[in-house]
Amino acid sequence: MNILVGYATAHGSTREIAEHIGARLGAAGIKNDVRAMTKVERLNGYEAFVLGSAVHDQAWLPEAKDFVRRNSTLLCFRPVWLFSVGMPGALRGPWRRLARKEEPLIAQGLPGQLPYRSHLLMSGVITPDQLSARGRILLRLMGCRYGDFRDWDAIDAWTDRVSKDLSRV
Repeated sequence: MNILVGYATAHGSTREIAEHIGARLGAAGIKNDVRAMTKVERLNGYEAFVLGSAVHDQAWLPEAKDFVRRNSTLLCFRPVWLFSVGMPGALRGPWRRLARKEEPLIAQGLPGQLPYRSHLLMSGVITPDQLSARGRILLRLMGCRYGDFRDWDAIDAWTDRVSKDLSRV
C-alpha cells in the first residue's frame, strides 16, 4: 500500500511533523510519500492519505483547503486521516481549556464533507518572528509563551493507530 502524507506549512513545523509521521509509517513497513500539498500533481497512485496543515485563525491554510477541494472526489473514496498543527500547547489558563474546542471547528471548516478516520490537533513551534507586532501583543495578553510544543510521544501514538488502521484497509 502506498500512502500520501501531505502537508501545508507556514514556518516548517508542520513539514517536520509530516516527515516524522512518514518515517514512522515507513518503519512499520508502510510505503509513503511525504510531500507539500502544493507539489502533489496526481493522486492516482495513492491508496490512502494522511493530510495535515498548519492552523491560522482556526482554519487550515488556504493551499491545504484548496488541495482538499480539488481532490474531494477521490478523497471521499479512500481512507483519510487528518492532523492540524496549531498552538494549544502555547496557551495557558482558561485559553488552554478552550483550545480543545478548536478541533471540531477546524474539521468543519474543510471544503465539502470530507470523510476522515480521525483528526488530531497538535501543537507546533511558535517563535516571535512568526507573528506580526499585533500578534505578539495578543499572544502576551493571552498569557501565552513561545517555544517548541510538539509532543512527539502523542504524535507517535496517533501514527501507530493510523498504521494499525491501515493494516486493516
